Amino acid sequence: MNRRDFLMSSLGMVGAGAALAPAALAKPKAKRAGQGDGAFPPGFYWGAATAAYQVEGAYREDGKGESIWDRFVLAPGKIKNGDTGNVACDSYHRYMDDIALLKAMNLKSYRFSIAWTRIQPDGTGPVNQKGLDYYNRLTDALLAAGIRPMPTLYHWDLPQNLEDRGGWPARETADRYAEYAGIMGKALGDRIETWSLFNESKTFTALGYNQGVFAPGRKDPYAFIRSTHTVNLAHGLGYKALKAANPKLKVGSVYDVTPMIPASDRPEDVAAADIWDKWQNLWFAQTVIEGRYPEGVFPADRQPELLNWKDGDADRMHADLDFVGFNYYSGTLCAYGKEASGVPLIDVDAKWPYAPPALETAKTDFGWNVYPQGFHDILVRMHKVTGNRPIEITENGCAYNMGPTADGQIHDPQRIAFYRGHFAAMLQAIKDGVPVRGYHAWSLMDNFEWASGYSQRFGLTWVDFANGTRTIKDSGKWYAGVAAANTI
Repeated sequence: MNRRDFLMSSLGMVGAGAALAPAALAKPKAKRAGQGDGAFPPGFYWGAATAAYQVEGAYREDGKGESIWDRFVLAPGKIKNGDTGNVACDSYHRYMDDIALLKAMNLKSYRFSIAWTRIQPDGTGPVNQKGLDYYNRLTDALLAAGIRPMPTLYHWDLPQNLEDRGGWPARETADRYAEYAGIMGKALGDRIETWSLFNESKTFTALGYNQGVFAPGRKDPYAFIRSTHTVNLAHGLGYKALKAANPKLKVGSVYDVTPMIPASDRPEDVAAADIWDKWQNLWFAQTVIEGRYPEGVFPADRQPELLNWKDGDADRMHADLDFVGFNYYSGTLCAYGKEASGVPLIDVDAKWPYAPPALETAKTDFGWNVYPQGFHDILVRMHKVTGNRPIEITENGCAYNMGPTADGQIHDPQRIAFYRGHFAAMLQAIKDGVPVRGYHAWSLMDNFEWASGYSQRFGLTWVDFANGTRTIKDSGKWYAGVAAANTI
């Protein structure tokens, strides 16, 4: 089971699942997004993305503290093949190689994440200067190469010390996060303008605190629900801390989104898709922007108790984001289900990933459906939520696991086809008025894919994990042409 399958099962806390209705398999939901080639807006950011634990390695070097992933990978049976991120792509030492890849692909934006435990080894207290020096070096090298640094402050690697003190279900963690955000804003805000607060809040809270399949490996539905509120508080507090450090900073956050497709025309399934949209697509993004939760997910009389809500929290979590980042991989089929856990969450079943076979049938090597129409649809949908804020695609990509052939090259036409289809859908969304200003492929290179270890390769660049050698794949060479021409 991969992280998207885990996500749906973990968020449900509901029944075993409704059968897929025949109507859902036969009825296209919307006209197809434009598939023709075309030019993107002038100044469009073409980039690539990585995350600290997935690429940096050097897990105990230069004063770095222990994160929840450093601890979690040691648990037997949690990670495929017993893999760890201890070395990964060794980007802590080979970041100049990574920048060379970006330059070779004509990319002008690099979305990376900062490891909190390099800055504050225990998640609190004084700054570890050697860790901060690494991100200073990386920032300066990117700027010298003409590449925009776009850091994400939190990509799932909470300091283990803070987990020991309660983790994300504990409100104190939001205050510690705000301190960390302020440190980074003061340290790098003179050179980095664009910042993301979190990556995929719904994923790390659900898989880490309810399902237990991601770090820190807890299985407590009530802690999971509280963690979602703490993370929303941390959004607001972190936003304010960055702005206090430098009012000129442009601060956003990254949300994974998916179109919700009713399994049939039955009113129950249509209602299920609506409430799942609130829970999956709005619970973090709309809540932070508006300072209030969408109605109808929890019983109103129980929501304050379940969230551990305090007076003043609406103001604490509100953040007038300067932009939003969206990650997209596939679509979700929603059907009416039954509660099973006793937690009054949402009476809905959801299956991930799903795309109506009448529209798409191809799957990646990870088993995810290839569904570019959903990319267009969810961008149009979320634009209604986020208003005129600029949008950046912060992740979109696919796992195809072919390796080098006799000529030493990696021929991956499936990945090229995936990107071509999704670029066309994104371009159509732009033509339909969605203010997308940038795109970051996931990922710059093959890396540690969380519970799947090194078994799934998303990269535009092949990485030999035995020696760290990097080889740009055919898809990376194709992407370089798109970025140079700003056209598909």
